Amino acid sequence: MQNNKLPLHTIENVITQLEQANQGQHAPKILLLYGSLRKESYSKKLILESANILRSFGAEVKIFDPEDLPVYNRDKIDHPKVQELRKLSIWSEGMVWCSPEQHGSIASVFKNQIDWIPLSEGSVRPTQGKTLAVMQVSGGSQSFNVVNNLRILGRWMRMFTIPNQSSVAKAYTEFNSDGSMKESGFKDRVVDVMEELFKMTLLLRNQKDFLTTRYSENKTSCC
Repeated sequence: MQNNKLPLHTIENVITQLEQANQGQHAPKILLLYGSLRKESYSKKLILESANILRSFGAEVKIFDPEDLPVYNRDKIDHPKVQELRKLSIWSEGMVWCSPEQHGSIASVFKNQIDWIPLSEGSVRPTQGKTLAVMQVSGGSQSFNVVNNLRILGRWMRMFTIPNQSSVAKAYTEFNSDGSMKESGFKDRVVDVMEELFKMTLLLRNQKDFLTTRYSENKTSCC
């Protein structure tokens, strides 16, 4: 039957389709999320530092403030903060996620934001094919529990999570009084992560529809 035929892929036609994508010259659009409501939130400080780095590269950056975002409840989908977050997720071409480590895992403030971003909204998948960089801050020694969990979330949200990541240990020692990050190996790694995200977003943003087309979901149209 026609539906059972595999999609036709050769090196030549895949390269041709990739080359035909309009690369576009606009600045990559990056959404940054952090996971704490504290005034002295170190995940927020790390996000602000990352935003400044991305802007220096030429990216267009927006940061979502989780203050007043309701706890996930489908009955509150029309809440202004929920609508703001969903519109930003659709607007973005890449994201940066940063959460503090809470009891060895992601903070509830951060997870609540992800819960409000749906896997699908009508015919639009707000996160599929977007790039993602993951980071965490810790009050003690360096840990990778949060970034590992964020990678699982990113995969579930069908995102392209870049290989590099940042985990800032004893975050309370890593920032200046003005909120900027001190010069250190931790800051160097943050620059590395943002540079990789910037490049990967430029490479993938116009290829995402081609790269994320699924045979199982498009048997009729692809064969």
